[in-house]
Amino acid sequence: MFTGIIEELGTVLSRDGARLRLGATIVLDDVVLGASIAVNGCCLTVVVWDDASWTADVSDESYARTNLGDLQPGDSVNLERPVRLSDRLGGHLVQGHVDGVGVVEVAAPDLRVALPEGMGRYVVEKGSITVDGVSLTVVDALDDAFTVAVIPHTAEVTTLGRRQPGDRVNLEVDITAKYVERLLSWKDR
Repeated sequence: MFTGIIEELGTVLSRDGARLRLGATIVLDDVVLGASIAVNGCCLTVVVWDDASWTADVSDESYARTNLGDLQPGDSVNLERPVRLSDRLGGHLVQGHVDGVGVVEVAAPDLRVALPEGMGRYVVEKGSITVDGVSLTVVDALDDAFTVAVIPHTAEVTTLGRRQPGDRVNLEVDITAKYVERLLSWKDR
């Protein structure tokens, strides 16, 4: 589990097939083999690391279903370590499981993102959503898009301040909405 509070802006150093190597320092502070680190909201497993970088094996499924497949050396990425039970929960509960990829329609600070088909039912005004791993509060929930207000600090310390119309972003909706939908569907069986 993650919180959507980004700890560090990392850099893609290389992509060699399934291997994705990222430059970072803060998220490596207490890293161990097999540790989880969220990259643009996608939970990846550390397989190799040193003082200034780490490597994960990324499945074809993850490359295809997230914006990780778009990454090139030099690109910035949002990084977050998993929450510890003793930590404050500054954002909201985030699994690191990307539900879909949206497209930026309007850049920050009034970020508007087009939703993949069928995802609009999970987005509500003043609800939580994760955009590239960043926990945000929905301002307007539309049928096919949503807006969020990105404060200057968040724009500066995450990739959201660099996103332009047409950029693809990873989205994770609040897990509660998906569970409620699933429970209600069982009622009709």
